[in-house]
Amino acid sequence: MTNKVEILDINGKKTKTLELPSAFFKSVREDLIARVIEAKKIRQPYSPYLMAGRQHSASGRIVHRRHVWRSGYGRGRSRVPRKTMSRSGSQFNWIAAEIPFAVGGRRAHPPKILSMQNKARINKKEMKFAFESALSATANERIMERRYERIRGEKISGLPFIVENKLTSLKTKEFLSSLKKILGEKLFDIAIKTKNIRSGKGKKRGRKYKSTAGALILLGKGEKIKSQIVDFKTVDNVSVADLAKGGAGRLVIYTEKAINDLKEKLEGKKFEENNKK
Repeated sequence: MTNKVEILDINGKKTKTLELPSAFFKSVREDLIARVIEAKKIRQPYSPYLMAGRQHSASGRIVHRRHVWRSGYGRGRSRVPRKTMSRSGSQFNWIAAEIPFAVGGRRAHPPKILSMQNKARINKKEMKFAFESALSATANERIMERRYERIRGEKISGLPFIVENKLTSLKTKEFLSSLKKILGEKLFDIAIKTKNIRSGKGKKRGRKYKSTAGALILLGKGEKIKSQIVDFKTVDNVSVADLAKGGAGRLVIYTEKAINDLKEKLEGKKFEENNKK
């Protein structure tokens, strides 16, 4: 891949050339990309209320010694926490409480929040290398062909796709038409997110729908697009997980301003981690 790449207009025609940041020429470390994505996974913690099943008047285990106040000796009762329902002198009507097998008792081994917290950590240099690798993979024909089965055996030309800033001002119908001209028929089908009903019993288990990742359009600072057809991120908040969603080599379209902002971010300034989300 040459150091310069053509910028396309909204009709898919070449207009001028632009020098790419050096990150697009780095070697692709898919193992680092996978590590970062794993470290940044967020699982919603859940657990029952800490005092669930313990809000009662049970006063501890019953002792089985003779001549002891509130003893259970000789009454055929197990030594479990009990609560008093009624009393006549030293005679108690007790029922089991708190323990898992008692009515209204706590759960035996409930989910614990600490076990759900992701403790993986990534070094700053590794994070930077993974980010540059994810960027480089979006411009690598071999990796992209391996990622998308529908384009295997076909030559992908023009990577990475860089479009003039005018793309962000188009309305939905014009935007779709422009994408088709820029990407071509087969890549356009990959770019549009699709949502289908899952086959099998997974429909009954909280995952009725499954969707494709679609393409990512990387915007510069201050640029906005209102559409749900593809994903959008700005250079400020894009992460490794966005660039490599579903694996390295995601289909990404860059605006001209996004490339300039990437140069400033990776080469003009000290790299700062922006994958905290």
